[in-house]
Amino acid sequence: MSWNLTEATEYIRLNTLDNEDFIDADDTRKTAVLNVSKRELTRKFNGCTIPDEAVYIFAAVLASAFNDTNKMQQQGVAGFAVKGVSFTFKDWAKKPVESMIPPEVYVMVGAPTGRTIKWTVL
Repeated sequence: MSWNLTEATEYIRLNTLDNEDFIDADDTRKTAVLNVSKRELTRKFNGCTIPDEAVYIFAAVLASAFNDTNKMQQQGVAGFAVKGVSFTFKDWAKKPVESMIPPEVYVMVGAPTGRTIKWTVL
């Protein structure tokens, strides 16, 4: 798909808080992140119309989740150190891409939130 990267970048800059990883990316990376965002949202919300704004918001989340440091967590790295600065990731912090979809995207798409009902015993 062909994206208007200027429009996407400006929307993300003005409507998201954690946006540096998307804004600082080169055009190839921005396009890839937008493509993955669109593909995942289309798969998750099959049959729903996905507005570009929902794709942009989820793209900002993905850009952050898969930046140079955080993608190691997604790949299962437990920890690493660079020049005396160490990073440790928790096993439970690794998440499937679908679980990163922000609640506001559910609203934009018109789908119920990603909450699930679980049984408990009292």
